[in-house]
Amino acid sequence: MKRILLMVFRNIILVPYMWFRLCYVAAHADKYPEQKRYDMLRFIVKRANKGGNVLIDVHGQDNIPKENGFMFYPNHQGMYDVLAIVEACTTPFSVVAKKEVENVQFLKQVFACMKAYMMDRNDVRQSMQVIIDVSKEVANGRNYLIFAEGTRSKLGNKLLDFKGGSFKAATKAKCPIIPVALIDSYKPFDTNTISPVTVEVHFLKPLEYEEYKDMNTTEIANTVKHRIAEIVEKDN
Repeated sequence: MKRILLMVFRNIILVPYMWFRLCYVAAHADKYPEQKRYDMLRFIVKRANKGGNVLIDVHGQDNIPKENGFMFYPNHQGMYDVLAIVEACTTPFSVVAKKEVENVQFLKQVFACMKAYMMDRNDVRQSMQVIIDVSKEVANGRNYLIFAEGTRSKLGNKLLDFKGGSFKAATKAKCPIIPVALIDSYKPFDTNTISPVTVEVHFLKPLEYEEYKDMNTTEIANTVKHRIAEIVEKDN
């Protein structure tokens, strides 16, 4: 909370305009091309990060496919994770998020601008429909992010098990899977400090469909987790 207040205070002149703009675009997302909505989000996030003493250290941007229709699978450390990846990635993407965060102010507007899907983990039918809808959108050229752990670890840089079911959208779309290693992403919003913090975002080599087509989703999940863990554990 302290860091959020610092972000607001140091951007106090811009905050009213940025908040109005964000809310308006969120409510009228269909009026704006995806790139324009995403560029607006990146502007807001970069200003917030600068004001909040958060530095994003990006690695492996060359591993992001040049052609759209791929999926990011990062480890999940906290509510800040998506914002870190937004600054780190110039290519627009959307998100599959848990239903519990759909009414969190600011995140609610961000997800609306991204046309994100909210998944109700207690509703199997709704969850499967989200997977089907996302796989179709990815096959048609949109990019998505799913947290394979399903929930934030709350253990700092330690990873939870990756759930095989979260990879069904990728296997249905037959798209590249991009593992993303986040380091110290829990610190901006999940610690009660305003000290400068560096969040590392590592885009790892894509797992192409030809590499995983003969794997089941559990094997894919373990492969992606292993690749991310190698980077996270090396730095800790």
